[in-house]
Amino acid sequence: MTQPGKRAHRPSRPGKARPPRRPDTPERPPVDDPARRAALDTLKAVRADDAYANLVLPKLLRERKISGRDAALATELTYGTCRALGLIDQILAECVDRNMSKVEPPLLDALRLGAYQLLRTRIPPHAAVASTVDIARADHGSRVTGFVNAVLRKVSELDEQAWLDKLAPDAAEDPVGNLAARHAHPRWIARAFADALGTTGDELGAALKADDERPAVHLVARPGEVSADELAAMTGGDVAPYSPYGVRLEAGAGDPGDIDAVRERLAGVQDEGSQLCALALTRPEIEGPDERWLDLCAGPGGKAALLGALAAINGGTVDAVEQAPHRARLVEQITQGLPVKVRVADGRSSALDGGYDRVLVDAPCTGLGALRRRPEARWRRQPSDVGDLTKLQRELLTSAVGLVREGGVVAYVVCSPHLAETVGVVNDVIRKTGVTAIDTREFFPDVPDLGDGPFVQLWPHRHGTDAMFCALLRK
Repeated sequence: MTQPGKRAHRPSRPGKARPPRRPDTPERPPVDDPARRAALDTLKAVRADDAYANLVLPKLLRERKISGRDAALATELTYGTCRALGLIDQILAECVDRNMSKVEPPLLDALRLGAYQLLRTRIPPHAAVASTVDIARADHGSRVTGFVNAVLRKVSELDEQAWLDKLAPDAAEDPVGNLAARHAHPRWIARAFADALGTTGDELGAALKADDERPAVHLVARPGEVSADELAAMTGGDVAPYSPYGVRLEAGAGDPGDIDAVRERLAGVQDEGSQLCALALTRPEIEGPDERWLDLCAGPGGKAALLGALAAINGGTVDAVEQAPHRARLVEQITQGLPVKVRVADGRSSALDGGYDRVLVDAPCTGLGALRRRPEARWRRQPSDVGDLTKLQRELLTSAVGLVREGGVVAYVVCSPHLAETVGVVNDVIRKTGVTAIDTREFFPDVPDLGDGPFVQLWPHRHGTDAMFCALLRK
């Protein structure tokens, strides 16, 4: 019989470790860990609110005045965990003694953060485990400390390579699946990359590996205001290898919004590949006037600003169409002082008069070409998204063909290498409208490894840019 005041002892079920009961002793105060707290709060926003880590984290760092080594650690933990999320969850599923759906989502965020530290950083295992236990205890109480400790101890029994050897598909039987697992990509995305590259070998591995590396910050100097050489001197960066207006800063250079040249509108934050695609629109010769340009899908405004600055030099104008009012306001802000008129409209039915000399269609897409900049996107996107997007892309490109004048040029641009979004859309519109494909490679001067054409596909592993696709068409 149980003595008064004593709890009956219940033996634990074999193989079913449970979080311990909250002890009667007082909890010790939580450890102040601003870097891991910012990372964890960002992971929660990504999971619960479909937020973008690259938008949430810089805001948190500014608000909480986190800088220096703490900011660098928070950045590494946040983006790294987001990139490796699928692999981390697969490993955690091997270490958690219940279905993963039974783990409270906020607690799972903490486990992911701890597992990333164990698998992909040089943080000592004991420190990775202890810091995760501390932050989980601060949020959930001491009832979870044993559970978190036990799970992470199991994770730490193998390093990442050993876990991959255990969990990844056989390389001989499923080379795409093996590389997808080893570089933390969903298999369908690895398959799309393989189709675009035409290989399942080493280059596919290099392309997937590039998505797991922290990208450099790319700046664009505003034409007519500052040169790339001057911007590089102002920022301590390097002149970009391909864009005449580009500058590259090292990864981890801090929040680019804090750069003086960006605040003063002398420069913008824009991937060099995006710069090259916008510039390509301006390069083919056309007969007659060349004064009216159109950006049919302008938000958030980076390409509209570059085109607007070039138009200002040549006495031209740019109409910028954006369907979402809040994104249209962003375009207005970034193009302030330039000959750019922003119109809130659907690019498929804009009610514009047409007759434009040059039209840019920077179409909504899966964003598979910018996974290194939006690390959570690889786990958020689904194969089912492609069908709806390609329908929209065809409609936008068809609209652009109707708005450009005879002899004018259309640039179709997407940040994706997925063949359905790139050559599939373009070839379909060419067949239906009779426009002519231009050999786009000619208008990416000095850029190597552009393939057989006539279109251009950029790649992070080849060019250090996002995987931008560009097709130039003449009406």
